[in-house]
Amino acid sequence: MDAKSLDPEAQSVALPDEKVNEGSTAGTSEHDEYDVFWEEPAGEDPENPMNWSPMRKWTIIGMVSFITFLTPLASSMFAPGITQVLEDFGTTSNLLSAFVVSVYVLGFACGPLIVAPVSEYSGRAWVYNVCNVLFVIFNIASALAPNMASLVVFRFFDGVAGVAAITCGSGTIADLVPREKRGQAMAIWSLGPLFGPIIGPVVGGFLVEATDWRWVFWVLAITGGAATVVFFFTVPETYAPILLERKAARLRKSTGDMAYKSRLDSGVPPKQMFVRSLIRPSKMLFMSPIVALMSTYIAVLYGFLYILFTTFTLVFEGQYNFSASASGLSFLGSGVGMLIGLAYVGTLSDRKIRIKLEHKEVPIPEDRLPMYLTIPGSLAIPAGLFIYGWSTDKVVHWIVPEIGNAVTGFGMITILMCVQTYLVDAFLAHAASAVAACTVLRSLLGALLPLCGLQLYEKLGLGWGNSLLAFLALAMAPIPILFQIWGERLRTKWTLNL
Repeated sequence: MDAKSLDPEAQSVALPDEKVNEGSTAGTSEHDEYDVFWEEPAGEDPENPMNWSPMRKWTIIGMVSFITFLTPLASSMFAPGITQVLEDFGTTSNLLSAFVVSVYVLGFACGPLIVAPVSEYSGRAWVYNVCNVLFVIFNIASALAPNMASLVVFRFFDGVAGVAAITCGSGTIADLVPREKRGQAMAIWSLGPLFGPIIGPVVGGFLVEATDWRWVFWVLAITGGAATVVFFFTVPETYAPILLERKAARLRKSTGDMAYKSRLDSGVPPKQMFVRSLIRPSKMLFMSPIVALMSTYIAVLYGFLYILFTTFTLVFEGQYNFSASASGLSFLGSGVGMLIGLAYVGTLSDRKIRIKLEHKEVPIPEDRLPMYLTIPGSLAIPAGLFIYGWSTDKVVHWIVPEIGNAVTGFGMITILMCVQTYLVDAFLAHAASAVAACTVLRSLLGALLPLCGLQLYEKLGLGWGNSLLAFLALAMAPIPILFQIWGERLRTKWTLNL
């Protein structure tokens, strides 16, 4: 099998599922005796991750999803303690106080460029385990930081290490779950990157009030350490090309015959393959219109969400007289909306795929962008921003802006899940790189846009400031809808040699 046969962008999504995970139904006459693949029938081979028991699959997905929640939690859990940090280190810079929080997300923007290609080159399990250990180490370092400069550096590398599950999680799900059931798993996994930053300030606010800011990092290190140990023993390798290469290596060793070769081996020399893997996320981001446009859309929305987060303390403490710890609860409005969105998309995401399979039709990636999901999701974001902006501008009862935040949260999780599942199905063999490209741009804007957020509201006020964001979100709302109509044409016209 050559490299092109594994490029899902150049074909229907069914082909990689069948060849990489489920096996080919064709006879073995096409392949010689040294061709290593799943045992026939491939649908019963216990070594194939697609055939593992549901309990084992959901244990793996659950652990990956927990890390995907824990590492974004660290991005904002520290925020309530920033006042104490400034006092301890003797600085009053507002820009520095914002940067020491957002630099973690900047690490999220850099990490995928290394983590994703390495996971597709040499496997996902060891990447997870190494990054989990580094996450714990840099949280301990942050807890012991002697000055602001060291804290910024440790926070950055903590973000680089913490992004592994966010980058590779979609690939792990693609390894384990057939397409007609993938939506539910993606729903659980997708919740972490958005829900973590919302829960973070809630927990961090009470923790900082009861202890001090350093205990935020100690709690993260302790939790991360326990999760790392459990993860090591419960999450094995799931990437089919690596598993089949290991199988071929065992046969070469036991027989002494070096002719055994994985059917998924592209034949590219290891050094060239590694270089190709490293440039793959960037290549997809800049040369694939699907990845570029979808990543830009998600990145802008993610940046808007983080700009919105910068106002919560100011609004709910200053205008609604919430205490410091209670102001963290203001993030729960967005969380409630995301939970509703999770149930909504998790229920309907696989519907169109199942209907097509029942009618013996071949599903396509664009089936992940049905209008009954994309239209409510893309319109809910500007609607929520309008409600939040003008209710806080006019100081309406606090429940109204919280309703606005819930509407925004509903839209965000709906669009994020639709887009990420679409990218996974469109680039199945390289799902981690596709999601990495999206994560890089999303994290970059999530880190940098909030730095100018307060200036936006100082000049325009909460009403018109959030209205500006809402108008921009409304202008971009047709993107997922247009991809549902013309995405297949783009996908087949602009193919990439990945």
